[in-house]
Parts: sequence; structure tokens; C-alpha cells
Amino acid sequence: MQTEYHALIIFITGEVTTMKVIKPEPFTFREGSQAVLLLHGFTGNSADVRMLGRFLQKQGYTSHGPIYRGHGLTPEDIIQSNPEQWWEDVLEAYHYLQFLGYQDIAVAGLSLGGVLGLKLAYTEDVKAVIPMCTPMFFDNERQLTAGFRLYAKEYKQLERKDEATIERELDQLMSNSTNLFKQLGEFVEDVNQHVKSIEVPTLVIQAEDDQMINPDSATFIYENVGSSKKEIKWYEEAGHAITLGPKRDQVHEDVYEFLESLDWDI
Repeated sequence: MQTEYHALIIFITGEVTTMKVIKPEPFTFREGSQAVLLLHGFTGNSADVRMLGRFLQKQGYTSHGPIYRGHGLTPEDIIQSNPEQWWEDVLEAYHYLQFLGYQDIAVAGLSLGGVLGLKLAYTEDVKAVIPMCTPMFFDNERQLTAGFRLYAKEYKQLERKDEATIERELDQLMSNSTNLFKQLGEFVEDVNQHVKSIEVPTLVIQAEDDQMINPDSATFIYENVGSSKKEIKWYEEAGHAITLGPKRDQVHEDVYEFLESLDWDI
């Protein structure tokens, strides 16, 4: 899941040794009458999908990117939250777009965001779903926990903590995160069991060089969704954080082309 890139925003004041991690914010880019809900990955935040949102805005689409509870804060905040809360946050974001007056809403998500997007596709009335580098098998716990530890270490280094303090806090953090990863695995497995009930148009996006999840997940989603309109696109020389990597412009174009192919109600 999203641990290859960590969208930490750094604000430097005064001396170069004074660094402050600034909390990222959700975004809403209002433009057209069609809306796309954009969902970030685990340990990520709205920066994961902000460039995609800006691109879609230029093409006439409204987009909204929420931030799940615990995310965009400290690593300790993340493990104090859980997948059910993140799901509630996604539902709130979906209903927010409805409150703004959007009736047709597509959803696109990176990694964990793709899992949440798939769940939205079989529980709510969405126009289409676009899972990007989305896990369907919880067979990567070792990579996930190692990635989370690295993310936490980088965060604490930005806070200018000394190495001894960082290692002590990391050991405590990982000890306290066991239950979260258990819940995360159960959440992914539950969505896996419901993919076949998805009947809306589906575009599956997958990086060939994804080192964080099992790329077979993309094939599983494509083969099991019940939609008659479905596509799968593979990207060479692209890593897990595909919305931020070197193939992001192609991803933007492919997402736009797919959205344009839908039968939007106007």
C-alpha cells in the first residue's frame, strides 16, 4: 500500500535546522457537473491524488479528495485510527459531493483508496470505479509493516529527533500497530469477497514494477467485477505510487479518457 512516497509538507522558518511538518488539507476543485471522488493510500494523504484532481479540473470535472482519520498527522495518530473509521470518512466525502448537488459521482483510489473505492462501488450508487495499484490479497504484511516503519522513521527525522529517541519510539509504535494491521487485512479480505457484485464501469490501473502489493490483484479485480464495461491498463517502469511517479501523466490521460466514455446524466 502507499508507503513508497510520503507527502510530508515541510515548512522552514528561521534557521535551516528548524523544520515543521504541516498538516495537509482535503481539497475540492469545483468545475463541471460531473464529479470524481479521489481517495489516497495508507500513510498518504490528499497529495497522493491532488495532481490528478487538478488535471481533471482542467478537463471540466469536479473532484474532491478527503483525508482519512489519523492520516496527514503523526504515525501514532494513524495507529489510533482504523479501517472502519476510514470507510466512514469515505462515505462522508461521498455524501459531501451529493450535498454540493452532484448526482453522478465516479470514484478513483490509490492502493488503500482503491479498496475503499471498490467498497463504495458495491454499497452506494456510483457512476464508475477506478482502482489504482489496489491490493486484494493481504499477502504483503511484511512489506507493509516495513514500509510503515520507514515512513514513521522519516517523519520523526523531519521532527529533528535524535536516533536513539527515534528507534525507541519506532519499537513502541510497531508493537502497538499489530491490531491495526490485523484489521486492515480483514478489511481487504472482506472487499475481496464482494468484488463480484460490482456492476458499474471499472478501469483497473496497475504498475508492473509494484513492489508493495501483489500485482495479481489487478487481474483479480478485472476478472471478477460483474460489469460488462471494464478495462485494465498496465504501466511499465512504474512503481506503487503511480499517481505520483513518472507515469502519472499517462495515468491522468487514461483516467480522463475512461471518464469521457461514460454515459453521464446531464
